[in-house]
Amino acid sequence: MTLISVLSMYGIVFHHVMLCNRLPSNVSYDHAALLEPLSVGVHACSRAGVSLGSRVLICGAGPIGLVCLLTAKASGASHVIITDIMEQRLEVAKAMGADQVIKVDTKDSQKLASQIKDTLGVAPDMTMECTGVESSIATAIFATRSGGVVVLVGLGAPMATVPIVNASVREVDIRGVFRYANCYPVALEMISSGNVAAEKLDHMITHHYELSNALQAFETAKTGRGGAIKVMIHCD
Repeated sequence: MTLISVLSMYGIVFHHVMLCNRLPSNVSYDHAALLEPLSVGVHACSRAGVSLGSRVLICGAGPIGLVCLLTAKASGASHVIITDIMEQRLEVAKAMGADQVIKVDTKDSQKLASQIKDTLGVAPDMTMECTGVESSIATAIFATRSGGVVVLVGLGAPMATVPIVNASVREVDIRGVFRYANCYPVALEMISSGNVAAEKLDHMITHHYELSNALQAFETAKTGRGGAIKVMIHCD
């Protein structure tokens, strides 16, 4: 049995070679480190059924919302609109390929849903809700077209009050997502083939730290200080 060892925050961890993916020469270590969140986007888009010509709404422009944006575009989505409460993250989303962005300044879910449809010009076919915030889940349901799909990617409170009757009478499917399953090979191929451009991934990597400053790196990631999205710790 062949094992490969990796260093983690828990010490040395051994993985069977069959569970590892060979890194192509054109994929950097920084981009390889983004395979984990990108795999979430791959699974979310699969659950949502994103395909050629899809019109997609993404609620939340954090790391997971941004990888859902990249994956949706790579899957053939014709229009992707993304919402967030932070202007800086919306600017990153635009640089990464979002067709429209909306800064959320209201908790009125129906009002925001109307704004989304007006901006997009039509109700989105599917929505990936990446915040877990109750009002945002409601917006996702209200905004999505009848017969469309809402995928709950973000995990928030264990209980939420949402417009379930609205979803039911309009036959909006609500689907759950929990991380991913067997998505690393697809995510790796997306990067190595260029379907997800390296320069777009670079927009997500906002901070770099040496291993000796690991505590500072974790604090930056935790607080989001300095507009942090993804924080890299380098061991060399």
